[in-house]
Parts: sequence; structure tokens; C-alpha cells
Amino acid sequence: MNKEREPRRRRQGEGGTSRRESGRDCREKKLLPRESAPPQSAGKMRREEKSADHAGEIKYQPGSLATLKVARLAEMGAFLDAGTGDSHDDILLHRQQQTAPLAVGDEVRVFLYRDPRQRLTASMRLPKMKEGQIARLKVINVSRDGAFLDVGTERGVFLPYAGMRGRPQIGEIVWAKLYTDKSGRLAATMEVEDEMRRAARPAVDVPVGSFVTGEIYNYTDQGAFLFSKERYIVFIDKKEMIDRPRVGETVTARVTFVRDDGRLNASLREIKEKALVTDGEAILALLKEHHGRMPYSDASSPAVIRDRFHISKAAFKRAMGGLLKRGLVEERDGWTYLREENTDG
Repeated sequence: MNKEREPRRRRQGEGGTSRRESGRDCREKKLLPRESAPPQSAGKMRREEKSADHAGEIKYQPGSLATLKVARLAEMGAFLDAGTGDSHDDILLHRQQQTAPLAVGDEVRVFLYRDPRQRLTASMRLPKMKEGQIARLKVINVSRDGAFLDVGTERGVFLPYAGMRGRPQIGEIVWAKLYTDKSGRLAATMEVEDEMRRAARPAVDVPVGSFVTGEIYNYTDQGAFLFSKERYIVFIDKKEMIDRPRVGETVTARVTFVRDDGRLNASLREIKEKALVTDGEAILALLKEHHGRMPYSDASSPAVIRDRFHISKAAFKRAMGGLLKRGLVEERDGWTYLREENTDG
């Protein structure tokens, strides 16, 4: 029996494969044709390669600057070579957007934007400021994503919400800086504090009590910063404001302190002597409008006084003290009354 089994094992080994291995080889051979992809035609491969190359060469973005060559001229304007190898991608530079005559082969510096049909279009009207510069720019449009500022181009430059100081509205003028975003487009930001410090000059021989005029460019929890026409940086404490000016608004402030670092502290309030009169007049006017009485007095909270009269509690007390001293008003149970001899009629 051993002799009969031995030759059988030997015959299986002599063939190099067992019955199980032989079956697997057959299955693999049957699978090979199905797993192999059918060969592509040379024409189809060339078309796919051209398509891939074409897609990779479309590199110009709306809102960016580019130097492009004039590929051909037409009645409506010049067509600029977009560099894709396909004339259908050429970019129109309309006659109305040309600032000088052009010829085929000329290289021209243009600003790119999308027309109302969302086609990439060119203009020779370039930004009036360079990248990195700051300037006062007008808000020409506002969207849910940000605003657009006029820099002299056919379309405004985008100001994203992340770069805003406050919420500028159409028609307002704000300090802003031009930069290129990650996608290569020109954009603007109102974060100009570093540029303001570099552009500013120290305030020398500026007398306390004099006035400076400029634009609000930033707010902090403590107050507002103003850049004056003399290029001084001026800080206005929130306690020295009657109303909160908007970012970009032009205001005139009274210098209250000249700091060692060359900056100024200022106030939007009148000097105390003059404010004493005007605040007192405001209180008298309110009393007369409300039949000689009002629910405000020295006992009212600072928040209520500021909300109603737009002055501090200290200023209100000074004005009330002047009116009481002159015998024009009297206080009873938290109310202020106009004395009868001072009422009309």
C-alpha cells in the first residue's frame, strides 16, 4: 500500500502543481482579460492630454492685475491672449476700457473683472494706488459677504467682512489698504493701524485747547483713534464723546493732552464753561417740552442720563447745579420741575 501511495504523491509533485493550484491558475487566466482595461485610441489620449493641459493653464482671476498680449483686434475692442492655446479663451478688452491705441502683439497691463454675463473681461483703468498703500476710499457697494471700494478701476475692490472696522455703508469714505489675497485677487482691508503708525508724525508744539480735524479709523474698548490732516494720531476716550462717530467719519476734536510719544488725547465735548451753558439749555428745553417737569434729577443713574442727554452724570450735575443756583428749577422726589415764574404763560 505504501508503494502505491508513493508514486501518486510523486506524480503530483512532478507536474509542479497540485490539482488545487492548477484550478487557481485557470481562474486567474480567465480573469486577466476582464481585468485589463481596453486600449485607448491615440486620438482620444491626445484629446484628454490637451484638455488636462488646457485646464491647468487657466490662471487669471477676476479682481487681479495681469500683463497680456493683444492676440487680435475686432470692432468691439481687442482680444487678449489668455495663454491657454485656445482662442475661445481670449479676454475682451472693450474699446471703452482702453486708455491708449493698441496693435496686435502689444503687451498691455490690465485689471480683470467679470462683466454682467460673468465673462472674464479686461480694463486698462488700473487702481490709483499700489499694493500695500493706504488711502481713503469710497464705499460703492455692500453685499452679504462684505463691501466694494472705489480704487479707480471698472469694478470696485472687495473688502471682506473680516477686514472691516465697523460696518461701512454705501457712500461712506474709509481708510483702507490694498493687498493680494490667497487666490491672487486684489482686495482691501481696513486694518491699517501699522501703516498709520508708520505714516504718522509726532505732534510737536501743539497747544492744549487747540483743535484737530481728521477721520476715525479704528475703535477699541477704550475709545476711538483719529488720523488728523497734520498726520497726528489722536486718541478720543469714549467718555469724551457725545455721540459715537462712525469709522471713516470726519470729526473735529479739542486737544486735551500732548503725550510723550507724540500722540494726542482729544475730546469731542465742549469745554466745561461752555458745556455748562449748553447742557443747561438742553435741560430747560426738555422741561418746557414736557409741561415744566421731567423724571430726571441728581438721583438718576449715569446710564439714564447718558442715554437721555448724551452727557456724563458729572456734566449733568454741573448743569443742574447752575440751574438750581439761578433759581430756574427745583428737585422733588427724584423729579425736576421748572419753577412757576419761569414757565410760559
